[in-house]
Amino acid sequence: MRKKKSTPRVTIPDPRYGDVLVSEFINNIMKRGKKHLARRILYDAFHLIEERTKSTGLDVFKKAVSNTRPMLEVKARRVGGATYQVPTEVRGERSVALAIRWLIGYAGDRKDKSMSQKLAAEFIAASNGEGNAVKKKEDTHKMAEANKAFAHFKW
Repeated sequence: MRKKKSTPRVTIPDPRYGDVLVSEFINNIMKRGKKHLARRILYDAFHLIEERTKSTGLDVFKKAVSNTRPMLEVKARRVGGATYQVPTEVRGERSVALAIRWLIGYAGDRKDKSMSQKLAAEFIAASNGEGNAVKKKEDTHKMAEANKAFAHFKW
């Protein structure tokens, strides 16, 4: 073996909730190194969730992420001049990263006033199995299902 394996970075758990997933989400919200602002946005979203629903913000958040995680995706493979969409299983870390990215992206597209309100609305929708982030997951699964015939190109 020529090169050594890369060591994955260890994410430090969030100070308030002691959760690595919350910390990863904060890091994904963050822009231009403003982590304090990113934390405040997420904590405000948790507070809004607790006001709107009867469960804790962290529980709704975890349920939203688990409902948004894709199990399958398609990858383009060139075989003999033709490009096939080959369905593949998604690694655990990548599925969480995709779920976080989709939740933030579709929350930003919502029509609420602040980002924390948008995130709260997207979390509540995703935890109930609806919303754009969950729809994206279902579309990804449908694409993989439709291209199941090309699964033998996976290597």
